[in-house]
Amino acid sequence: MPPFDVPEGDPFGPHNLPYGVFSTASSPRTVGVRLGDHVLDAGAAATTLGSPYASLLARPSLGPLLAAGRTAWSDVRRALTAWVTVPAHREAIADHFHPLSAVDLHLPFEVADYVDFYASEHHARNVGQIFRPDAPDSLTPNWKHLPIGYHGRAGTVVVSGTDVVRPSGQRRPAPDAAPVFGPSVRLDIEAEVGFVVGVPSELGRPVGLGDFREHVFGLCLLNDWSARDVQAWEYVPLGPFLGKSFATSVSAWITPLDALEEARVAPPARTHELLPYLDDSAPEVEPGGYDLRISVAVNGHVVSEPPFSTMYWTAAQQLAHMTVNGASLRTGDLYGSGTVSGPSAGERGSLLELTWNGRDALELPDGKRTFLEDGDVVTLSAWAPGPDGVRVGLGDVVGRVVAGGV
Repeated sequence: MPPFDVPEGDPFGPHNLPYGVFSTASSPRTVGVRLGDHVLDAGAAATTLGSPYASLLARPSLGPLLAAGRTAWSDVRRALTAWVTVPAHREAIADHFHPLSAVDLHLPFEVADYVDFYASEHHARNVGQIFRPDAPDSLTPNWKHLPIGYHGRAGTVVVSGTDVVRPSGQRRPAPDAAPVFGPSVRLDIEAEVGFVVGVPSELGRPVGLGDFREHVFGLCLLNDWSARDVQAWEYVPLGPFLGKSFATSVSAWITPLDALEEARVAPPARTHELLPYLDDSAPEVEPGGYDLRISVAVNGHVVSEPPFSTMYWTAAQQLAHMTVNGASLRTGDLYGSGTVSGPSAGERGSLLELTWNGRDALELPDGKRTFLEDGDVVTLSAWAPGPDGVRVGLGDVVGRVVAGGV
């Protein structure tokens, strides 16, 4: 099918146009825009059409576009939409399309810093019930007052399709046993959404709730791989470290926030009064939630469908909290939402919850699972409501577990 002739209702139609970075056997890395099952070489198209945006698009990374700011983001998106929808442009740019099957996709931007949050009340309550079954409240006392998070490792963020090597580390096999070293035996996933920062901020100046869209370019699916046994032994008292830092997978496609206007929703009702810098209850504050429908599959079998609309803390609140102490943003900062889980058993975003810490094995066509085995392939996919009832597709995140050395 010719690249312009995208079937009606295709989730990657001209209403979407996510950005990535690709290469071919004969050309180096450059910015691409997805249309259906093709990729448009955005820089080459801009150059052919004499566009002033060629300087942002004819690049091996999204970094320059991310740093250009919201006005440029909107202008470039309008131009791209015209290029792929106006018949007068077809002949000029037809040769700049490549079939998805014929390109290699790469990490679309250089990750400057990586922060991960813990924003789903359903996930937090499940984890509390698993590990603190006798506590009077499954949530920690601070949970409803601030978005809890940890600082991750930017250098191990990898693009979808990259194999994930089973990590080794210390773990304690029983409460009264000595620690041992070896490959993790409780390897898990966390279905999340990642937010990509474009415009940096000044050190010492917090970013307010109302400035979220001035700094955040777009979002992508994210899999926060987790070695639960390593994490359980190391995380007291400082939190996640080696149990998380070995790999974080992200989609090759970044969906701009401008493509998700119809997916914006109000977050769940607040049950505690929030401090002013986190208070999103004012009428003039734009809805901070997003209606994203996520699916989690193990070896092609869907095991969960977590709804992002249930997330208690929004991406705007997370950004405000992340910078309230004066910490600065950099172009390419990435922050994860935390595991997305809904209220029902079929909406849990981690194997920890789905198997209730290994107690209840999942029944898959290729056998039972509590945690991941070598060779397992995990796929996160998602869509959001778009204009006129059309879905906006988010790029998949795929990772295959391979054996690691000791």
